[in-house]
Amino acid sequence: MESVLSKYENQITIFADYLEEFPDTDELVWILGKQHLLKTEKSKLLSDISARLWFTYRRKFSPIGGTGPSSDVGWGCMLRCGQMMLAQALICRHLGRDWNWEKQKEQPKEYQRILQCFLDRKDCCYSIHQMAQMGVGEGKSIGEWFGPNTVAQVLKKLALFDEWNSLAVYVSMDNTVVIEDIKKMCCILSSSADTVGESPPSTLNASNQSRSAFACCPVWKPLLLIVPLRLGINQINPVYVDAFKECFKMPQSLGALGGKPNNAYYFIGFLGDELIFLDPHTTQTFVDMEENGMVDDQTFHCLQSPQRMNILNLDPSVALGFFCKEEKDFDSWCSLVQKEILKENLRMFELVQKHPSHWPPFVPPAKPEVTTTGAEFIDSAEQLEESDLEEDFEILSV
Repeated sequence: MESVLSKYENQITIFADYLEEFPDTDELVWILGKQHLLKTEKSKLLSDISARLWFTYRRKFSPIGGTGPSSDVGWGCMLRCGQMMLAQALICRHLGRDWNWEKQKEQPKEYQRILQCFLDRKDCCYSIHQMAQMGVGEGKSIGEWFGPNTVAQVLKKLALFDEWNSLAVYVSMDNTVVIEDIKKMCCILSSSADTVGESPPSTLNASNQSRSAFACCPVWKPLLLIVPLRLGINQINPVYVDAFKECFKMPQSLGALGGKPNNAYYFIGFLGDELIFLDPHTTQTFVDMEENGMVDDQTFHCLQSPQRMNILNLDPSVALGFFCKEEKDFDSWCSLVQKEILKENLRMFELVQKHPSHWPPFVPPAKPEVTTTGAEFIDSAEQLEESDLEEDFEILSV
């Protein structure tokens, strides 16, 4: 009986206050760069949301580190949100933003392979095991809460060991995105094209500022861009609301990591002044690969009504995510930021062409020459300096 119940756990409503139906309105709903007219496209909207991979608390997986916890209940919600953002990047990279999921329908082999990257096993590259253990190098004990910035740093390190997806992960510093550094990290020699699996991008169509000295990039390594931010002191400053919402309209949007006291959520869009999010706070039983190498995916998609919260209730510590598969996508993103974000008097973040002279030199991250999955390769010298952005978010009790 327990196995039957666990199979349908994600059908159980446990946060009834958040599960009201969408209102009857003519307003547009934005989900990860796509718009839906609520009045006439509700089923299409719900299908788009349920297609996102949904990672939640799990129990009964193998103990982390051999003797650690076998469940992430109470501490793993931000890690699960980070997994969801990364999974969306991988969906866009291999299947495209317009790909959709249907229950019990055969999916492309790339979909199954993406799903396997996140299974709760120590040998899966983005598992809870790998993320928790890599977090030790960022000053976090296994079983300790992560904030948005720590999750971003962990994903950046783990991506170095993921040759199949071959992502360049850039995490901004000091609310500043540096075009020169991203171009240096993503533009690689054409001799590496076979390993990256991408053909040279077409002619750039963005502003001259984002082209600069890298106008002839032979091959572009797909970019996962994460921008950790603090948008207020104890609560989000209303002056940032419009710019924050504008990010969900961008075709490159991967949503945002954040939450509110006691909870971390993966925000995927908005309706009016309400944010739409996927909630990891449902406990489900560990799912492993079956004998045929496939994964039963029905507990990895949220089939409940989408959850919403007023944007002003958002904790001010967040991390925005964007995916640029080709160089022209990044150039287009730069243009959108110039137009929609940098026009504000109080800017949410900065976009600059050159690497700031007072910063340490930028060195693109490289995979260490060791035979390891990554979580075991911990360099204490690379531990993050704890910032207010992290501490203020993480001290909230679970």
